[in-house]
Amino acid sequence: MGLQAKTCQRLAALLLTATFATVAHAQAPPAPPPSYPPQELDRLVQRIALYPDPLLTQVFAAATFPDQIPDAAQWADQHHYLTGDALAAAIADDHLPWDPSVQALLPCPSVLDMLASDMGWTQELGNAFLAQQPDVMDAVQRLRHQAWEYGYLRTNPQIIVNNGPYIEILPANPAFIVLPFYDPLIVFAPPRPGFFIGGAIGFRFGVTITAAFRPWGWGVNRFAWNTHAVFINNARWDRTWANRRTYVHPYADVRRYPGATRAPEHHELHARTEHERQAARSGHERVEEHR
Repeated sequence: MGLQAKTCQRLAALLLTATFATVAHAQAPPAPPPSYPPQELDRLVQRIALYPDPLLTQVFAAATFPDQIPDAAQWADQHHYLTGDALAAAIADDHLPWDPSVQALLPCPSVLDMLASDMGWTQELGNAFLAQQPDVMDAVQRLRHQAWEYGYLRTNPQIIVNNGPYIEILPANPAFIVLPFYDPLIVFAPPRPGFFIGGAIGFRFGVTITAAFRPWGWGVNRFAWNTHAVFINNARWDRTWANRRTYVHPYADVRRYPGATRAPEHHELHARTEHERQAARSGHERVEEHR
């Protein structure tokens, strides 16, 4: 057999192998949904279970798009000096390609930083919320009841805690979202003798959310705890493990640019200093070193 014939044979064999691989991939069954037992769900939500409800809904929704979190965190960090209407205008000007649920967290660079710095946890959290939303919500309630029963979680000047069969945590000022700072190993366990319960949760760091962020769901997002429903932008969040490839949540006033070329950057880029980041991570008052 000549060299040319052997080459043709090899190419045909390679093409046949590639064809079989493509068919096998196309016919492969979809990945089964994850299944987390209650104790694992408690672990997944413990660091965010005491977030105010409006913020927690946005975190859950954004976590279902984990691949978009790192880029969004970088953008938020570089534009952190913008707030309120100026920040909302910058988001629109830059034609950002991320889902509106991810964009909704851009006013909260420290939250996006937390999600981006532990992508394994973020992906697990998003997968759990897609596959087991009612169970995830139950885990939040379990931990909130523990924090209440041990005396740590109470209404204060920054948050309103509505205790009952289901515990709601709402911002005292809807335009100012406090990010509570706490150690899960402390607030979800009985207090040690002599421990100052009132200092276990810090409420000194927060972000201002103006009316300009209404298109991203702020002000019209909530949990219906009794029915295990989540409402964002005044519409029920129905993204699940089964429809995660196709579901599009309604954000009527947010223009989408999926896969589009980013518009030219019109703003100065000032990443947060390490001092600014540490202030947020440790629950201190907002520090701004770019004026």
